[in-house]
Order: sequence, then C-alpha cells, then structure tokens
Amino acid sequence: MIDEILLDAEERMDKAAEAYRQVLATVRTGRASTSLVEHLQVEHYGQRMPLNQLATLGAPEAQLITIQPWDQGASDPIMKAIQTSDLGITPQSDGAMIRLPIPALTEERRKDMVKQLHAKTEEARISVRNARRHAMDELKKALKNNDVSEDDEHRGESEIEKMTHERVDKLDALGKEKEAELLKV
Repeated sequence: MIDEILLDAEERMDKAAEAYRQVLATVRTGRASTSLVEHLQVEHYGQRMPLNQLATLGAPEAQLITIQPWDQGASDPIMKAIQTSDLGITPQSDGAMIRLPIPALTEERRKDMVKQLHAKTEEARISVRNARRHAMDELKKALKNNDVSEDDEHRGESEIEKMTHERVDKLDALGKEKEAELLKV
C-alpha cells in the first residue's frame, strides 16, 4: 500500500518537474529557438491549434526564427497569434514565410524575464508540494482504515518529504541555470 502511494507521489512530482522543463524551454534568452513559438495557440478555421501543427519552424541563424505555413491562409492567424503573445517580437512576412528577428535583450527586459522565471519556478514548487499533500492525505486515509501501521505511515511520510526536497532542489537548480543564461550578455 505504501509503495503504491510513494510511486504515485513520485510520478506526480516528476510530471511537475517535466512540465517546468517545458516551460523553461519557452523562456526567451536572446538566442533563436523554435521552442519559443511552437506551442503558441493559433486560431485557424474556427479551431485553436499549436503553431507546430500549422507550419514548419526553423532557426537558420542565432537571431532568427522562420515559420513556413503549410497553408498560406494560415499566415495571417499565425502573425496575429505571435503579435498577441507575450514574446515581444514583431513578425515580418513576405507572403510565403514569416520571419521572427530575435532582438538582443535589454537589461530591463532581462530583469523582467527573471521575475517571470521566478514566478514559474514557484508554480512548479507548488505543484510538487501539492503532490506531497496528496500523498500525505492518502497515507493518513490508509492509517485511518488500518491498511498500514503507524510506523509504516511515519516511514512513508519521511520518504515523501525526502522526495519533495529532492524535486524542489532540482527545480531550483534548473531555475538558477536558466536565470544565469538570461542574465548572460
């Protein structure tokens, strides 16, 4: 019983960490990366779709992202989605291809991005702590139903705490790494 609860908690915490890694990939650092735009939601033919399902994305240069829509009718909705996003990049279109020149980040913009990064890190920590709370509740229910002994419950709680601290430390390390990347000129 305890092993199932621990496995479930570990799985939930790992999912939170993986979601955080994906969020970090979308944070702009001054280098062109298709991960900045691939998950932007584009309204096309009455449906919302991720950009990577409507176009071929590329980063041929360090400061440029190219978007080549498969359907030329998707060009305007893609441009609109980019302009309304929080990327702060103005798209340029020649009809067949959309170019996103990635400007160098200003000091003020870098600091703003670091603030956003800290907020996203805290959200990830909260997700991990929610997984911990869920697992602790499951342990308490199991104890109440006499499915586990008090000793097993205490052992399970200490395991969950250990897992939580490891995941939070890993999230903090990832956040610090991304922050250093953002602040590097």
